[in-house]
Amino acid sequence: MKMSYIIEKKRDGKDLSRDEIEFLVRGIAVGTIPDYQISAWAMAVYFQGMSPGETRDLALAMAYSGEVIELSAVEGVKVDKHSTGGVGDKTTLVVIPLVAAAGVPVAKMSGRGLGHTGGTIDKFESITGFKVEMAHPAFLQQVSQIKAAVVSQSGNLVPADKRLYAIRDVTATIDSLPLIASSIMSKKIASGAEGIVLDVKVGSGAFMKSYEKAAQLARIMIDIGRGAGRKVVALLSNMDQPLGNAVGNALEVKEAIDTLKGQGPPDLEELSLELAAQMIFLGEKASSINEARELARSALKSGLGLVSWKQMVEAQGGKLNYSLPHYGLPEAAIKEKITAGQRAYVEHLNALEVGQAAMLLGAGREQVRDIIDHAVGIELFKKPGDLVEAGDTLALIHANDPGRLETARRQLLRAYRFSEQAPEKSPLIIQLIS
Repeated sequence: MKMSYIIEKKRDGKDLSRDEIEFLVRGIAVGTIPDYQISAWAMAVYFQGMSPGETRDLALAMAYSGEVIELSAVEGVKVDKHSTGGVGDKTTLVVIPLVAAAGVPVAKMSGRGLGHTGGTIDKFESITGFKVEMAHPAFLQQVSQIKAAVVSQSGNLVPADKRLYAIRDVTATIDSLPLIASSIMSKKIASGAEGIVLDVKVGSGAFMKSYEKAAQLARIMIDIGRGAGRKVVALLSNMDQPLGNAVGNALEVKEAIDTLKGQGPPDLEELSLELAAQMIFLGEKASSINEARELARSALKSGLGLVSWKQMVEAQGGKLNYSLPHYGLPEAAIKEKITAGQRAYVEHLNALEVGQAAMLLGAGREQVRDIIDHAVGIELFKKPGDLVEAGDTLALIHANDPGRLETARRQLLRAYRFSEQAPEKSPLIIQLIS
């Protein structure tokens, strides 16, 4: 079998066989196929697309190209969630404890952030002492005992995807739905979960800017998951504005804890409860989705979700002081208010601009090797639909570097748009696709 023939076949819009895709993925994983041929094939896919069968075969071949996490030792239906990335999206920190409190095991492998979207592991690493790396037996033991663990992705998990993604990143082939879907689902399948809930973000702060593209991506990922024998559902959620009020690692951890205490922003609570309910239902702890929603809400209102959070943080070495206003999380040295210049309604708050402002402060990475500052970020006090008076605080910037502060301040001001009329409110949860 020759790689040149596979490139030619896809260039001409023909479907690749399973054997051809497995040959391709093996070559990517072990390095027998050079970068220039992988680049040519990725560009052919970008223009010609892939059939549902090809996409499933690619995802499964990549899932089994390296280490596969075995979770059979853990009792119950293991569930997982994945977000396609957004600004202020800290739902994992709220959802996992709620689902664990309902008795559903969550063995979560997450990644670090790149660009304006935050990474779950970065958020947990803002907690002093929290260990994001764990030997597999210890990982399984923790999930068995307290139903929840969050670790960074294994070095040998889906090696074919790691190499392919790096090539796509520098060849303008990132924006291909079959390649996006197979990349995401290969990692979810290799991570071993039996039930997967996908949170597909839509809007200015999301990778998918349009509803149509987001819905198409969701359906492709569901098809891949079901082809691998997994139970999968997807929510499409609004990312035209940041989720919650906090953007930045330690700030988002604080907001997640506040939410578990019943004191969080309504939008974060709403989405977290729905994601948790879908996971509880897939985890077979409820006979209907409405019963699952009641279990999720009960875990939040009773405080059992907060108990599960504390157990998980303590089990992984994290040290927090819940009697302090910021729970012992790192705090920035400089705090600057952004104020309104006149009486008006907030018409729009561009999530991408806010995310980029936080990244300029040091809360995110432009390159994989960049070191982030866990303390910096932005607190939003006014969001779309709010009426503001002249002098009202729109946002509070948390910074450690005066130069970065000034650049981020200019970026953040561009995110706000005002109107004399109250804007129509857009739904947070756009659609459930199952």
